[in-house]
Amino acid sequence: MITPPPTPEAGHSGAIGVARARLEGPGKVTGAVKYAADEPVKDLAFGYLVTAPITRGRIRAIDAAPVRSMPGVLAVIDHTNATRLNPEAGSYFGPDGNLQLLQSTEIPYAGWPVAVVVAETWEQARHAATLLRVDYEEFPHDTAFRTDHPAARPALDLFGPEAALGDLAAEFEAAAIIVDERYRTPEEYCSAMEPHSATAWWDGSDLHAVDTNQGPWIVAGALSALFDVGPGRVHIRAEHVGGGFGSKGLCGPQLILAVLATTVTGRPVRITLTRNDVFLITTMRPPTDQRVRIGVDADGRFRALQHEAAFAVSPLVEYIEGCTELTKTLYAAPAIHTGLTVIPVDTVPPYSMRAPGAAPGSFALESAVDEVAERLGIDPVELRLRNEPAVGPVSGLAFSSREWGACLREGARRFGWDGRDHRPRRRSEGALLIGTGVATTSFSVGAFPSSASITAESDGTFTVAIGAADIGTGARTALTAVAADALGIGIGRIRPLRIADSDLGAAWSAGGSRGTTSWTWAISEAATRLRALLRTTLPATVAVDTASLLGDLATRERHAYSAVFAEVAVDIASGEVRVRRLLGMFAIGQVINPLLARSQVIGGMIGGLSMALHEEGVRDRVTGRLVNADFAGYHIAAHADVPDIEADFVADYEPGIPLGVKGAGEIGNVGTAAAIANAVWHATGVRQRTLPLRIDRLLETPAR
Repeated sequence: MITPPPTPEAGHSGAIGVARARLEGPGKVTGAVKYAADEPVKDLAFGYLVTAPITRGRIRAIDAAPVRSMPGVLAVIDHTNATRLNPEAGSYFGPDGNLQLLQSTEIPYAGWPVAVVVAETWEQARHAATLLRVDYEEFPHDTAFRTDHPAARPALDLFGPEAALGDLAAEFEAAAIIVDERYRTPEEYCSAMEPHSATAWWDGSDLHAVDTNQGPWIVAGALSALFDVGPGRVHIRAEHVGGGFGSKGLCGPQLILAVLATTVTGRPVRITLTRNDVFLITTMRPPTDQRVRIGVDADGRFRALQHEAAFAVSPLVEYIEGCTELTKTLYAAPAIHTGLTVIPVDTVPPYSMRAPGAAPGSFALESAVDEVAERLGIDPVELRLRNEPAVGPVSGLAFSSREWGACLREGARRFGWDGRDHRPRRRSEGALLIGTGVATTSFSVGAFPSSASITAESDGTFTVAIGAADIGTGARTALTAVAADALGIGIGRIRPLRIADSDLGAAWSAGGSRGTTSWTWAISEAATRLRALLRTTLPATVAVDTASLLGDLATRERHAYSAVFAEVAVDIASGEVRVRRLLGMFAIGQVINPLLARSQVIGGMIGGLSMALHEEGVRDRVTGRLVNADFAGYHIAAHADVPDIEADFVADYEPGIPLGVKGAGEIGNVGTAAAIANAVWHATGVRQRTLPLRIDRLLETPAR
């Protein structure tokens, strides 16, 4: 019998709260780490997509014979020879027609895959794909997003009903002032650095794939349903992912097409989307058109909040862009009414992009709140604090924790807000107008069921296995610290984590600001149970599933909070906006690793800056096609656009969740665009209600 190591004491490892660099960092910067497109696979073939140039129509004919005879070509796969897929397979919102690739002649949007050419080399596949002749019949299409669309309808209420608190008409009637404005945001694309790539192969009756995704277990389940393969026979790995921001949260087209290709050819097939393909056939944030009405007393107390948001959706699949969630929780008012409307358009189906719903919703709500402060001549920080609710204003539930006010007060102190002249167009430096702005936000947090196992090895080390995905956030490093803390041991006794494999069991994906919280819960529970076994013969393993442990979460409102402050300079000759300072204060529960958490929220703030100043998908009014489907035309913030950013955390702890953690993935992104837009108003005296803050928009409206 091997003598077990001394029993550890939980919570005394010193692993939590320490700034540690990412464990996989050296491998990434030296090129040793392999992403999905780098994995060596024996006898590998390559697929290249042929996509539809028309926005809506059908395939009349495909002349594949000449291409099949080209050097290196192994197969041309289209609707005539592709494996039949389960039409009922779907995602969170029900059956998903966007998964039904190469199943019919129908073309639902521009960029829809119509064929895959498979060849011995990628170059051969690409060349052959360019020569494949497809004859199309074009149908009328509708890609124009507008609120008066005849097919507009209420959105699904899968996330709960919209707010209908109090007598809205009576409260507006009693209000001293009413702000009633519309705010618009465009299509936005996730723009992850790593293109979507998958390699698939069969091993007998088992399906294997190396994929770039945000949740291998969830993707494996979708693939199992789609191809009617038993769940235990689908094996998905996503060891390293170069960003996702939501676009890799579903079973992606690269994976579906790779499986279709390997099924036909009998060879392992890799499909890596081109950058153009990524824009055309992976998910995006839908355009929104939002109306916000706020009725206020003369002293700045809110009487009525009304937030109606419309967003685009595809006829292929339902989706909910929850723009109104902040309005249900951020401020108190006797009457709060919200509503969501979907507008069907012939585009790629939208889906969750970082801070889904909250990012465009915050721009509308926090711009409107700033307009109230402007009308009343009240400090925007003071106005917000004056309307803080004691409990959930719509739900009536107690807040689990709410350090929102601490974020505002500490952010204002650090930013030097007290010296601000709240009147617009008062500061200038030569031709530059200088302004400052603020926005506050929340993002719902919690946990979803996940499983994990921990093995106490006979040499005194521990092996942790969990189906988590590290999409560049440092999940490996954070979860290693969680395991060490839960076991009460030094971090050096945790072996390299086994993650990102669907075979490791059920686990929530890296998304919704619930990844780390869900995984932390599973690891902590496994550690607690394992500690009771450490006087037994080793090795000893404990596996847990947290599905039965999460019941109390819904009894309180749970959110992360932030306050973002911005300073901008606007060139009055050119209309150019430059962000000179950004400061964010965040309440995200106990911080596991300050270095990684700060990187997370700063990345989110940069995304918010990019949303404010640059990002806009543009469609040709005649063809309906996305005309800027590349990084030359779709602008994102570059280094020269990003100032020094200060980000820090207020003391916070989330009760009822192991280690008191909250998600940090979305909260950095949410309020930044509104803070910048409010700063531009302060600089120029002109309110911008449409994103991005383009030069032509600033020039079109003369300053007051």
